[in-house]
Amino acid sequence: MNKPLIIVNFKTYQRAQGHSAEVLARAMGSVQTDARLVAAVSALDLSSVVDAAPNLEVWCQHLDPISFGSNTGWIHPETAIARGAKGTLINHAEHKVSLEHVAMLLDQVPEGFEVCACAAGMEEARALAALVPDYVAVEPPELIGGDISVTSADPGVVSGTVSAVVQTNDQVQVLCGAGIKSGKDVTTAMSLGAKGVLLASGVTKSPNPSESLSELVSLL
Repeated sequence: MNKPLIIVNFKTYQRAQGHSAEVLARAMGSVQTDARLVAAVSALDLSSVVDAAPNLEVWCQHLDPISFGSNTGWIHPETAIARGAKGTLINHAEHKVSLEHVAMLLDQVPEGFEVCACAAGMEEARALAALVPDYVAVEPPELIGGDISVTSADPGVVSGTVSAVVQTNDQVQVLCGAGIKSGKDVTTAMSLGAKGVLLASGVTKSPNPSESLSELVSLL
């Protein structure tokens, strides 16, 4: 748990879906690092990515707190777990849910299954931390997918979120997201108190994902 955590969100980028998701997962699995690498993939690709990269930790991008039954189009936690998911993202800026949704999901998933709840800023991070997920990832929406890292554009939102979360529940760890592209971004995030990063396009859009991943962890 002390290793820096780097979550690569595959989103629905063309280079990170279907067969390409398997190729990207294998590239992640080949990176030599002491950091903990996690691939957050589409539920549709979960099984194939787990099979393609058995040495890589794989999470689902989203889950719903539902029971078995009439829930067309929703993603059941037990099904994801059976397909190899070790954790999930929830409340990403591109898939917002209610605090009740997050709370119900946390009540439903088994011990050891990790949940990273995403927050747009400090106040939302504080509210999510009160529910005690494993991680809260702060990602200012205006910087997601951009070329400027939150660690450069607004380092105060990272350190401020760390303080807000620790004051709420010191068992919850903070991740930093939005615009993370380099090893310096990763180490800066950690110097501000984050335990790791959540990123996407810096890897999923890279012409050489293995090289980009290696650079991301090069200063750890």
